[in-house]
Amino acid sequence: MFEPRLLRRLDWLMLAAVLVLSGLGLAAVYSASRADLALQRLPANYLLIRQATWLGVGLVALLALLYPEYSFLSRWRRVLYVVACLLLLAVLRGGQESGGAMRWIALGPFNLQPSEFAKFAMIVGLAGVFATDPGPDGLPGRTLARAAAYLAPPFLLVFRQPDLGTALVLGATWLAMAFVAGAKRWHLITILAGIVLVFSLAWNVGVIKDYQKDRLRVFIDPQADPLGAGYHVIQSKIAIGSGRLAGKGLLHGTQSQLRFIPEQHTDFVFTVIGEELGLVGGATVLALYLLLVWRLLTVAEAATDRFGGLLAAGAAAMFTFQGVVNMGMTMGVMPVTGIPLPFLSYGGSSMLTNLAVVGIALNVGMRRQKIRW
Repeated sequence: MFEPRLLRRLDWLMLAAVLVLSGLGLAAVYSASRADLALQRLPANYLLIRQATWLGVGLVALLALLYPEYSFLSRWRRVLYVVACLLLLAVLRGGQESGGAMRWIALGPFNLQPSEFAKFAMIVGLAGVFATDPGPDGLPGRTLARAAAYLAPPFLLVFRQPDLGTALVLGATWLAMAFVAGAKRWHLITILAGIVLVFSLAWNVGVIKDYQKDRLRVFIDPQADPLGAGYHVIQSKIAIGSGRLAGKGLLHGTQSQLRFIPEQHTDFVFTVIGEELGLVGGATVLALYLLLVWRLLTVAEAATDRFGGLLAAGAAAMFTFQGVVNMGMTMGVMPVTGIPLPFLSYGGSSMLTNLAVVGIALNVGMRRQKIRW
């Protein structure tokens, strides 16, 4: 049962960071999308309203997840995992295709992206796997093997869509949670060496798509294809650099308003922050993410059990990886992988999943100790 006194231990700093990031995201989505919407004869606030709606739904989910004790997820983790895998299979069978990728299931006026739900299911599932058998001398190899088998189906299904970015998020979250759970160093080194080997084989036998190879090539030299694969990165760097210290002002970014960056409201939304709010805005966003991750790690350290600690650690790993890779690719220091920026990029499934993950972390933090009367 929920005890109102638990709210005294609610991590208000974590919640504030999420709310401010989400507010900045609404402003950035509006600025980045209104020019495109005008060409489609749609209201300038069309995507803003949709994103605000998903933000509201996500906050309801966050609040709902504060009510039950988080241990209930341990009992439901297999159900969540099976549902996630079935949804990913449904995408490949009859999903909606866009831009050469099949990642969505149409639900009336909305599109569900099951790969986002898979992130939540994997954090919960892996926390359960790693928590059940800690071992006296670190995480046993058999537990690590079970966790790898747990990861494989959703990872391969997401990669098959193809969605390399989300597959990398799942893999990075797995590695981070394995490290926190106490995996032995030589196990992790062996796994990393195996990843490098598998990636090399996938590159040479054609598993890695040509456009994905092009993205890695232009990461090294964007000018090699300035009007093709390198276009996004070049225009993104121009936008961020032109913002200078204080930016050009919201809704006054030339790169944004003149549509130089395609799909700017999704994966490249950070360019809006950099151009229109400048270094001050970019540094503020970075500080908010650091605050969020710091609070998540604090919750992980103070958790009363391994399951709760691993839930919070998995959340920290997911947000850290997505934030670093997304902001890095917009500045040209990371390859373009199509990873959304949490709470800022447009996307209902992403917003709902991210807020649900934060809700679980807040739940763990509130129950870090027994209530004192």
